[in-house]
Amino acid sequence: MQPSDPLADRARGRAARTNAAGRFERFARTAEADGWDADADLPPLRTEVSEERPRTAITRNTSPDLSFDRSINPYRGCEHGCIYCFARPSHAFLGLSPGLDFETRLVARPDAPAVLEAELRARGYVPAPIAIGTNTDPYQPIERDRRIMRRVLEVLHAFRHPVAVVTKGSLVERDADILGEMGQAGLARVGISVTTLDADLSRKMEPRCPSPARRLQTIERLTRAGVPVRVMASPLVPGLTDHELEAILQAARDAGAVAASTIPLRLPREVSGLWQDWLAAQYPERVGRVMGKIRDMHGGRDYDPAWGRRMTGQGLWADLIAQRFARATRALGLAERMPPLRCDLFRAPARAGDQLSLF
Repeated sequence: MQPSDPLADRARGRAARTNAAGRFERFARTAEADGWDADADLPPLRTEVSEERPRTAITRNTSPDLSFDRSINPYRGCEHGCIYCFARPSHAFLGLSPGLDFETRLVARPDAPAVLEAELRARGYVPAPIAIGTNTDPYQPIERDRRIMRRVLEVLHAFRHPVAVVTKGSLVERDADILGEMGQAGLARVGISVTTLDADLSRKMEPRCPSPARRLQTIERLTRAGVPVRVMASPLVPGLTDHELEAILQAARDAGAVAASTIPLRLPREVSGLWQDWLAAQYPERVGRVMGKIRDMHGGRDYDPAWGRRMTGQGLWADLIAQRFARATRALGLAERMPPLRCDLFRAPARAGDQLSLF
């Protein structure tokens, strides 16, 4: 009888199977038996949250692959624990593992709303849509109590500042009052990620996310509140979820989505090893097929980070996915691009003690 893996036993309900040190660490950590045959099991891994005081709330980028030049991250790490998450390598900058640490050792930024307000009031600030949820999910479970995202939205609403939100979390429905009003004014939109309609696969691949059916319900509820919603069939995994593309788009359209996008699976840095460990454990018979197609899309590598290719891939499989997506969106009446968010409504709200304008 094979002995059980102590770390795997403690990590039930998590996606990553390892907690290897980040690429910047000088030393690696390994678990070794101490020689005692103790019967007591170690407790399950619990989520730990520390706090960070950010100097800036808005992060800037100049990537030609992205449709936005600024974003906000209320949290570092993500309890949703999606095994494929391209943000996992960012945890290495904190001296933590992109594996289980990314899912269990989170960082909250409670001062982000106040810092954001100061940045928006700065002389010379020029508004442009702010993206939230492009790194880690702002509606992961700890947001229910921390409410940092809610307060960020309150600031943006007060300034009438455009915002685009991306999430898998049904908690976004809590903020439908703000997002609905902003959406109807052309100031907000939401992207809901639906990676699969298979609840069992979803539970394994993204263990602490709402079920696919629950996410479709979120699309419906946000739409009713007046929020323009885009379904994101991302990441699309060749050989595992790509056959569901049309069904995902159909279900989302029926729930009220007005636009759609898709991005094939990306495996930057440590994500590749974490993904392959997970795939070998959960679907060993598919490892060759899935990784073969992924490498075909990235020039023989697990991942091609080049601008212009990293979001789409290249070659036969990438072309087939693009053609299927284009045909399905046309048939369903889903837009590939949404109308630009308005920036002309931006204005700094008056503060207590401010002199009022005479005009």
